[in-house]
Amino acid sequence: MTMKIHDTLSRAKTEFVPIDAQHVRMYVCGPTVYDYAHIGNARPVVVFDVLARLLRTQYPKVTYVRNITDVDDKINNRARELGQDIRDITRRTTEIFHADMAELGALPPDIEPRATDHIAEMITMIEGLISKGNAYVEDGHVLFSVPSMPEYGRLSKLDKREIVAGAWVDIAPYKHDPQDFVLWKPSSDDLPGWNSPWGRGRPGWHIECSAMSLAHLGESFDIHGGGLDLIFPHHENEIAQSKCAHGADSFAKYWMHNGYLMSEGEKMSKSLGNFYTVHDLLKEFPGEAIRLALLKSHYRQPLDFTKDGLREAKADLDRFYSGLRRHSADTASGDGIPQAVLTALCDDLNTPAAISALHPCLAALNKAPVGNASLEKHHLLAAGKLLGLFAQDPEDWFKWQAAARTETGLSDSEIDALVAKRRQARADKDFAASDQIRDTLTAQGIVLEDGAAGTTWRRE
Repeated sequence: MTMKIHDTLSRAKTEFVPIDAQHVRMYVCGPTVYDYAHIGNARPVVVFDVLARLLRTQYPKVTYVRNITDVDDKINNRARELGQDIRDITRRTTEIFHADMAELGALPPDIEPRATDHIAEMITMIEGLISKGNAYVEDGHVLFSVPSMPEYGRLSKLDKREIVAGAWVDIAPYKHDPQDFVLWKPSSDDLPGWNSPWGRGRPGWHIECSAMSLAHLGESFDIHGGGLDLIFPHHENEIAQSKCAHGADSFAKYWMHNGYLMSEGEKMSKSLGNFYTVHDLLKEFPGEAIRLALLKSHYRQPLDFTKDGLREAKADLDRFYSGLRRHSADTASGDGIPQAVLTALCDDLNTPAAISALHPCLAALNKAPVGNASLEKHHLLAAGKLLGLFAQDPEDWFKWQAAARTETGLSDSEIDALVAKRRQARADKDFAASDQIRDTLTAQGIVLEDGAAGTTWRRE
């Protein structure tokens, strides 16, 4: 099926034609590991996870690279604030990031390079840029000379005046031109540093991704992704470094960017009380509900992320898992992903339309006789797998509880015991006792559902 994506460079939706139809290659900017990932950081992880899943349905081989930035001034500042070793912070934060993204149903990338493992490649690339006249050494720093690349600014569509006036620009005295940016900078003894031809120092942020994408995907690859906030200066500078190092036709063929995220109708801010980390949200909501809430808006559109939206997403998932639980004994089998879901995703990753196409699948499943729903169940699960949904056992889904309830609420085994006790009371026709047990469970947020196959329960 023909895939179309919106290419940021051309500002148009275009047919995706890979460089090599036998092997699609994609690079996405990953986290800087100094603190918990907030919900804005999670959006590109979920978006490009779906894209990687989709690409794998269309092409024989896909290599998805998402990096870890583990050398950065943000990390240095965090270590100074906490009085902790930088390596301990990056190790712990990376582990938490991995665990949190797994809770959101995001598959690990095929390759996850760390910046600190690619310092040699960065130094080699910088040396090449200097030899070609695209970079220079000044006051212990190595800087990229923006005037040496006439096409600079094509991705962001900014002119020189906008670039110089931008808040990201640090007009330091060692710059030959205000637009120039750092490739290498000196490190004091208390900061991470590596020996280089220009003294002990550390890389600038932008050169890290250029070196890592080169190491694992080559000089040219198909898709470079990330958040809209990375277009300038990060992605613009990556293009400049890589094209000047390897040639005008090198680097990424297509650029994809997800839109900005708001929170409760405003810019996310700790002072406003609407700053949500994934780690904290997972104490209140299932990871799958967070994922669905992120996918219900088109990836290129702004997203207003709210807790009400999470509650709606959980209620939606309750309905899907109810249908799957009803047919838990049916063995899923069928002829593939529903066409409507695949068509929606191949149209610039239109996840809202794909999610809408799930509802007819659920309706068909609910109408199918118990024990005779293999095709309907297969369609829903196949579509869900592509979107990263419905991977849990339905019973486990309904037994999930928020962390706040874990300490005060009933455990699964206690609920099972009360359900069994109620079952016996009903058999003994002791309906007063049966009703009392139901009331006790209801007060604890436990919903009982009596059916032909017996009584099941779920947490509200």
